[in-house]
Amino acid sequence: MFKKILIANRGEIAVRVARACRELGITVVAIYSEIDRAALHVLQADEAYLIGPAPASESYLKIDCILDAAKRCGAEAIHPGYGFLSENATFARACKDAGIKFIGPSPESIEMMGSKTRARQHMQKAGVPVVPGTSQGLESLAEAKSVAGKIGYPVMLKAAAGGGGKGMRPVGGESELGSALESARSEAQRSFGDSEVYLEKAIVNPRHIEMQVLADEHGNCVYLGERDCSIQRRHQKVIEEAPSPAATADMRRRMGEVAVQAARAASYSNAGTIEFLADDSGNFYFLEMNTRLQVEHPVTELVTGLDLVHLQIRIASGEKLPFTQNDVTLRGHAIECRVYAEDPENNFFPSPGEITALTEPAGPGIRVDSGIYQGWRVPLEYDPLLAKLIGYGETRDQAIARVRRALHEYFVGGLKTNLPLLRRIFDDPGFISGKTDTGYLERLPRSQPAQTDDEIAVIAAAIFHATDPVHGKPERPAVATSQWKNTARTEALR
Repeated sequence: MFKKILIANRGEIAVRVARACRELGITVVAIYSEIDRAALHVLQADEAYLIGPAPASESYLKIDCILDAAKRCGAEAIHPGYGFLSENATFARACKDAGIKFIGPSPESIEMMGSKTRARQHMQKAGVPVVPGTSQGLESLAEAKSVAGKIGYPVMLKAAAGGGGKGMRPVGGESELGSALESARSEAQRSFGDSEVYLEKAIVNPRHIEMQVLADEHGNCVYLGERDCSIQRRHQKVIEEAPSPAATADMRRRMGEVAVQAARAASYSNAGTIEFLADDSGNFYFLEMNTRLQVEHPVTELVTGLDLVHLQIRIASGEKLPFTQNDVTLRGHAIECRVYAEDPENNFFPSPGEITALTEPAGPGIRVDSGIYQGWRVPLEYDPLLAKLIGYGETRDQAIARVRRALHEYFVGGLKTNLPLLRRIFDDPGFISGKTDTGYLERLPRSQPAQTDDEIAVIAAAIFHATDPVHGKPERPAVATSQWKNTARTEALR
């Protein structure tokens, strides 16, 4: 087992990995940019190293600076978290060359699955079902028209090196194709430094369902059940749950077996996720593979009873998986809400600033993975994810009830968050029934919540003022007192 691990990330995932390391008796090393000096992941680490200015390109994406910090502190391994360099084959290879273990798959596996077109090619060879379309970048508009004409509209243009909706364009007909192809290529180049775009059939009202896989370095691979990630904004997930309301036991088994097949085709090791699009008939198609720990891993942990970060570290240290597929059982239901510093009523515009007040929920079945604290200033330079609220119950209805209760306990003062939107979702009959797809948020009625967070803060302040002994108490109605209470009070005054 490693004695010291450097976490090449920030925010809630860095805090989450640090906790796992501490439970395993491993010294935690954090890195931080100048603007993150007082971030929670820095405060909770055993050691911390400044690696550069606020922009990620000058700090969290600087491979040489991160490796220099790892060498200076004597870290034996690096955990990349998610985002930043977690799926960067160059970084994984640089760690290997430096004699530092990268807690994740091999550089070759990352490269194989990092390009969506290469991944499609490998999956087709392995017999994994993929969405009809091209398996290499489009060379011309004429080619795009030819392929779209054969598979039929609507179609989807996607960046080969992309993710998060960047370089993605839906196309409803041939007249839209030229401008969509040009804008998709332009955005792909800006976002990923690679303008390659491919085309595939657009599945109408699909569910986004993914399968967690876990593989050691000795050839063992298992699947740990699916997660439904259909509720998204701008192709970014907002709510995830396990198991999927749409998955039957047979669909889960078939999807899991395909996921293991895909992982084996990539010679994969460590934690990974195979993402699928599923239609109303139970058909599913390979979308992509995320060669890292997912943001939504807690829902899988709760329904399986496994700690995925512990297992990642143990696999990277050379241990074999301590269980087989037959040992994996699912119990109960878990739902995760991503809490963002953004304004849903203003096109999800980021909302940086100081957190002036913070109340995080607790109670039965509630877990909060957070990277914030009261008094901390949320920077504009990074992803606006603040925390993840996860609820667990014996049934989906119980999980929903617990998350709904927790959302009404949750308060973040000083900036806009998506908490009002999350409350609306958990009161929506469509969500409660489990009938969701990737277009759900676009159909959700855009009614204003009864009270905004600012209004709740004003009400809370008024209640405090009214009940504060210094400012007087509200009148209490006269209540008949029992004889034994009167006797007790009389005795106490003697």
